[in-house]
Amino acid sequence: MGDKDLVAKQEARDAVDAAFAAFGILARFEQAKIDEICEAMSSAALADAERLGRLANEETGFGKAEDKREKNRFAAEDVWNHFRTMKTVGVIRETESIVEIASPRGVVAAIIPSTNPTSTAIFKIIISIKSRNSIVLSPHPSAAKCIAETTRVMREVAIKHGLPGDAIICLQNSTIEGTEELMKHKRTAVILATGGIGLVRAAYSSGKPAFGVGPGNVPVFIERTANVKKAVADILSGTCFDNGTICASEQSVVVDAPIEAAVRAEFTAQGGHFLNSAEADAVGKILVTPQRTLNPKIVGKSAEFIANLAGVNVPAGTRCLIAVCGGVGRDYPWSIEKLSPTLAFFVVDGVEQGANRCEEILQFGGMGHTAGMHTQSREAAVRYGQQMPASRVVINSPTTHGAIGLSTELAPSMTLGCGSWGGNVTSDNVSPIHLMDVKRVAFETKPVNKVGASQPVATTAASPAGMHRKTVKREDIAAIVDQFLSRKLAETPEKPIVSEPKQTPQPALEPQNASPVKTVIHEIRPAAENGANKTPVDFVSESDVRAAVQKGEKIYINSKTLITPAARDLGEEKDVFAKS
Repeated sequence: MGDKDLVAKQEARDAVDAAFAAFGILARFEQAKIDEICEAMSSAALADAERLGRLANEETGFGKAEDKREKNRFAAEDVWNHFRTMKTVGVIRETESIVEIASPRGVVAAIIPSTNPTSTAIFKIIISIKSRNSIVLSPHPSAAKCIAETTRVMREVAIKHGLPGDAIICLQNSTIEGTEELMKHKRTAVILATGGIGLVRAAYSSGKPAFGVGPGNVPVFIERTANVKKAVADILSGTCFDNGTICASEQSVVVDAPIEAAVRAEFTAQGGHFLNSAEADAVGKILVTPQRTLNPKIVGKSAEFIANLAGVNVPAGTRCLIAVCGGVGRDYPWSIEKLSPTLAFFVVDGVEQGANRCEEILQFGGMGHTAGMHTQSREAAVRYGQQMPASRVVINSPTTHGAIGLSTELAPSMTLGCGSWGGNVTSDNVSPIHLMDVKRVAFETKPVNKVGASQPVATTAASPAGMHRKTVKREDIAAIVDQFLSRKLAETPEKPIVSEPKQTPQPALEPQNASPVKTVIHEIRPAAENGANKTPVDFVSESDVRAAVQKGEKIYINSKTLITPAARDLGEEKDVFAKS
């Protein structure tokens, strides 16, 4: 191990220790203070979005400066606006029976990629501080400067608003050994890993909770009912945005046969260029390495750059290279995730064939990530979505923008989980909620001991005022209820009768030839009436008990009062019954 690696490992250790100390202060901040700091960081990153995007483009050579500016804006503005009102301190949700309390996790180890360096840094810093965690960023070596500058911009303004300085740290020595030390450090609480599949696997094998994201290889199906012009525009917008560096960008187009000609014409009209067989083979050879892996030299490059690299001439202004693909797999380089404005082109006949082809593409690379479809049939979209092994199925929108939540109602995020399909712990768009532990204070709702906390449950539970439940016959119950209803009707003929089917109490050891159960219709006797004259009632239902509880009154009963089991349980729990 070289000196640089040793220095990087020591820096990682020191950074986590310092971030953990800062976490001890940050974790005690109130919600208003947290939101004030995040608001300030969001504003600072937004104001510098263009400059940081330009720095990222210049340092990495990937994508387009103007698109990186938009990604920075999205991470700073859209993400923060979406989570601005989220409660992350103290009680975050409460019902009568459950109270949820948020707890921060600790130090977040954030691995930042070279494809989306500044926007991912902005995103991870905001969601970490919003959830009261400190964060240590490990930048990709080829994007270290722009990531460090992004961190500096947000950290400085956060400190002015009261954040401990070591709550946000960016490592200066970027090595694999340093990153591994960061992930395995005993004080690291959780890992946010964005990068290659090897890095993600390392994060999951670190022994720490990790949110890693798998590769994307997004197929999009244009079904025969689709608006072809919009579908093509959306696909080109997605795959060409920042030259395809977002992992949710379209990689393959699967077209329904009846509209193939229209789709081809529309792609050509909007800047797509179809390569002939020889040209497709030439470009295919530079899409991958001899080991059949993605060639890093074409990642984030323009269509014209890639064509020139392959010795292929294309019209000026070509936005995207398109090639008919004969199959899916290692022998078909166009079928891999290319992270560039290059599209494989497939033709199928019908939704079933289209879904099968898209599923095949995802299974080759991109399991659990994203799929797309353009159609006017909601039913077809749902059927397609049911079949796709993908966490996000974007309909009638660019998958690039839809998956991250820019053009859909998905949670805005720069870290997209791929679920168990992709070996990830979540299929969600990662957000502040994933960086919190939630405690739940649960109150008893189904009593084990219904009489008293210290009394065991008995088969003959005590009734109010020392009474005991009796075993009675169904016909006796029916007769008493009928008498009660007849008397009530005679007393108050003008009062409407509320029809409500009631559950007849089940008597113990009832003979098998007992009379059929009747559905009894009765008038609910208000607790207020009963409570006013203290006259014992003949019959009590659960509705009677609830009415009495709501009005704060007692229900007076005696040994002849019939009480349904549900009414008895609720009445005893709420202490509603009183002996007359």
